[in-house]
Amino acid sequence: MTFIKITEQDSNYNHLEKMTVHELLTNINNEDQTVAFAVQKSIPQIEKLVLQTVEKLKNGGRIFYLGAGTSGRLGILDASECPPTFGVPHELVIGLIAGGDTAIRKAVEFAEDSTTQGWEDLQKFSVSTNDVVIGLAASGTTPYVISTLQKCNEHNITTSCITCNKNSPLAAVSKFPIEVIVGPEFVTGSSRMKAGTAQKLVLNMISTSTMIQLGKIKGNKMVDMQLSNNKLVERGEKMLMNELQINRKEANELLKKYGNVRNALLNYKK
Repeated sequence: MTFIKITEQDSNYNHLEKMTVHELLTNINNEDQTVAFAVQKSIPQIEKLVLQTVEKLKNGGRIFYLGAGTSGRLGILDASECPPTFGVPHELVIGLIAGGDTAIRKAVEFAEDSTTQGWEDLQKFSVSTNDVVIGLAASGTTPYVISTLQKCNEHNITTSCITCNKNSPLAAVSKFPIEVIVGPEFVTGSSRMKAGTAQKLVLNMISTSTMIQLGKIKGNKMVDMQLSNNKLVERGEKMLMNELQINRKEANELLKKYGNVRNALLNYKK
């Protein structure tokens, strides 16, 4: 099949510099509204990955997100939010970016062109066949990501990707490819826009559905969340007040004693 880099095709809009602010905002928003529908078409692909990921994590595995630029930063964002949201160890979901932590804030020139660094980055974590490695690249052509997934395949490690071009080189080396075709960007080639939004939506779906399947949510509440600020303590208190029909003072004492909502619920009922 022919590979066409849709993410680099000309915008459907022209003369952007002549648009009013209202026109710019309206047209960007019109494009953004198409992203969720593009993701919807990819649900069967996402479902296959999540089912596999749940099984791997039940057997002691981890999730690795691997990307460059915007894609890499989005992976790190999702990984960093799993511990406080679901109470899981920081080592369970790991985000890696071409160029290392420096690249989170500042682009590292040509880091994404390395065909060896990604595998070296994974080796620092003793990646194994228990793990799932998800390559993130809107273009589907990033050497840092493709070369790493190829190495993972050689070592029988489960591979997936999130890309916004159909039939890309990245998808070809992924056992569970996810392709979200959002079309040309409002600013030609600016894949931090619709493509970035699509990747964020898919990452939300992967991590959230996986953690729910692993029992990290009760009803619709984050009972394993870390109580790392006043807002979250108040949220935990409300959960306990509603579930146990107790007052705020009692709820606060339970949280202080047991550390999180789940432990408080379990021990109170005993």
